[in-house]
Amino acid sequence: MTTTLQGTPPIIIGHRGASGYRPEHTLAAYELAIELGADYIEPDLVTSKDGVLIARHENEISETTDVASHAEFAQRQTTKIIDGETKTGWFTEDFTLAELKTLRAKERIPQVRSQNTNYDGLFEIPTLQEIINLAKAKSIAIGRTIGIYPETKHPTYFQSIGLSLEETLLTTLQANGYQGANAPVFIQSFEVSNLKYLATKTDLPLVQLLNNTGKPYDFIVNGDSRTYADLATASGLKEIAQYAKAIGIHKNLLVPRDSNGKLRRRGAAYRQISPTSLVTDAHTASLLVHAWTFRNEDMFLPLDFQGNPQGEYELFFSLGVDGVFSDFPDTAKLEQVSDRK
Repeated sequence: MTTTLQGTPPIIIGHRGASGYRPEHTLAAYELAIELGADYIEPDLVTSKDGVLIARHENEISETTDVASHAEFAQRQTTKIIDGETKTGWFTEDFTLAELKTLRAKERIPQVRSQNTNYDGLFEIPTLQEIINLAKAKSIAIGRTIGIYPETKHPTYFQSIGLSLEETLLTTLQANGYQGANAPVFIQSFEVSNLKYLATKTDLPLVQLLNNTGKPYDFIVNGDSRTYADLATASGLKEIAQYAKAIGIHKNLLVPRDSNGKLRRRGAAYRQISPTSLVTDAHTASLLVHAWTFRNEDMFLPLDFQGNPQGEYELFFSLGVDGVFSDFPDTAKLEQVSDRK
């Protein structure tokens, strides 16, 4: 294994919990992720009408809950523009927490994870506080610290409607004893402005997310011409290092895929993977590198690794990444352990 920045094994982040096995962003998914070896559990955070942080992939919840079947909420269906995209459905910011608690989670991609539909209708939408309570209780029960890895979703949008995420997040974390640069928490965002703001308010570790296409939405709003690709350059990473401890990267930024969906190879040496310099550049800037998202299903895997998700982990671990976001923490954990032998 190539050495990680801190010389420790890469961390396993339960992406939305163990979302390969349970409907995402449910306490059941987070608890299973911990049982399967995750070091951190990752809630995407949006907010209720009354300002309570909850875990959903999006603030539009028709894909992840049974809200459409609740006749009492039929009139709440509406159309909004979220980060420049027109979306029709039901939005968390139009419901109080008490109302949201009457809904039940369902599998977001049933066509891929049909087995998870067996759990549809069983689980509530969890609050951030409930997720923290779970992480702390499990840490005591199993004798190892379970961290949390919250993402602020659509921060510019929520700021624009008077439901800023950042202050509530910091207040909640501080009330639960998360303090200092070594606390078992990472706060992540695809936007830049809110991370820079957070850096002035807390010493907790921050993570700049980098997609393989597009640009931060706050850059669009502010007229900043830079893209995620610009942020992923050596100079961009140095700037990120001024406010963040890590980057969370789309794995294609590290090993691009060719037009056939295979990982790009170096010239005639077919067997030799051709990674970018991103891990080296980030480590040079003293930034950790956490790569996303690792999944077992062939439809998500590079053509080279279909039927062999373990091999994909082995490759990325060999490149020195400091952590991986995984829907299947048990697969990630097996490769993490085998890579240390």
